[in-house]
Amino acid sequence: MVYVLVLFGSFLVICAILFGRVLLRNRSVRKYVRSIKQRTQSAEDRGAELIKETPVAKPKKNMRTTAIQLQESRAFLHRAEKAIARGEIDIAEGLLIQALTVNSGAHDVRAELAKLYLTAGRDQKAEAMYKELLQFKDDASLFGNLGLAYYRQGKFDDAREAYQAALNRDENNPERLASLGRACIATQRFADATILLEKATQRLSRDTKLLLLLAECFLQIKDHARAKETYQRINKLEPYNEDVKNKLGMLEECSS
Repeated sequence: MVYVLVLFGSFLVICAILFGRVLLRNRSVRKYVRSIKQRTQSAEDRGAELIKETPVAKPKKNMRTTAIQLQESRAFLHRAEKAIARGEIDIAEGLLIQALTVNSGAHDVRAELAKLYLTAGRDQKAEAMYKELLQFKDDASLFGNLGLAYYRQGKFDDAREAYQAALNRDENNPERLASLGRACIATQRFADATILLEKATQRLSRDTKLLLLLAECFLQIKDHARAKETYQRINKLEPYNEDVKNKLGMLEECSS
């Protein structure tokens, strides 16, 4: 009986101790919560703005061309150049397209493909490529090649505009003067053509093809005296050119 009473008393003591600890713990929690609320209220009273947490955004993937892509693109370009040297145009085209697929930002590859189309006479494709290139680079040679692609397709007004843009960026180049002059002839702007071709032949004084074009332009605008002078220049360079001799004879008759 005594043993039972001792056991029961011990149990009550243990329960009392546990109950006391629970009370103390709950009191500590309530005290901590009250302190947080007080600090929050204090901050709001001072006019501070509480910032809500937002999830951290994942950094965007870096889309810059990797070194591996550059190497692959260069490898395709190198193989394409070898194919061009062998005259394998279709193979070169495929390799250049593969290079652009690997690295769409490789404008040097795009320029090589445009040049390939132009030299192969695929003028519509060349036109499209040069238009695309000009979105990224303002360059006289690109405008000049675009003008040639237009000219071959019979788009003479477009060719004249492209050649003019090329000349604006490279004013001292006689070849650009000559190209624009030819486009002016094709659009029957003979007066403009004479000005351009005269300037071109000052630098390319032995280019008889240009001189012939200039002489024909003078004939078109009825300036027979200057046409005669130009044919005489050609005759000195090509004394056995019978067509030039005939033109000179005709002009002699007109002036007599």
